[in-house]
Amino acid sequence: MTDIHARLAELGLELPEAAAPVAAYVPTVTAGGLMHVSGQLPFKDGVVMTGRLGEDRDLAYGQEAAERCALMVVAQIGKALGGFDRVEQIVKLGVFVNSDPAFTEQPQVANGASELMEKLFGESGRHARAAVGVAVLPRGAAVEIDAIIAVK
Repeated sequence: MTDIHARLAELGLELPEAAAPVAAYVPTVTAGGLMHVSGQLPFKDGVVMTGRLGEDRDLAYGQEAAERCALMVVAQIGKALGGFDRVEQIVKLGVFVNSDPAFTEQPQVANGASELMEKLFGESGRHARAAVGVAVLPRGAAVEIDAIIAVK
């Protein structure tokens, strides 16, 4: 597996500290060779990126928020596995976009996360995906992402 930390440095990004759960759930569960990562919010400078796409936030903001969610997914994977050597494949991302009913660019928002996964994990970062618009997300977040990861 490619050194994720070196790839992040090349991209000018840092892996955040894995966020603690804010309710009655755990960040990850691994069963049957698949790790399920609970929904992760976008943190920038320790603060949740909030807002509604198409209302008070634009596409570029949404893409950055999706990338920040993906960074948190990666942080949760690293914490749960003690590194990234056991990551076999990023299987699927579920991308939830806090969006105005007229906003229809959820797939483009989700690209912020999808493109980062491929940059970090190469071919193993290519994944299936759902990108859906929702009326509201926890803590007013602009985006939330959950994931399924195949582990060795």
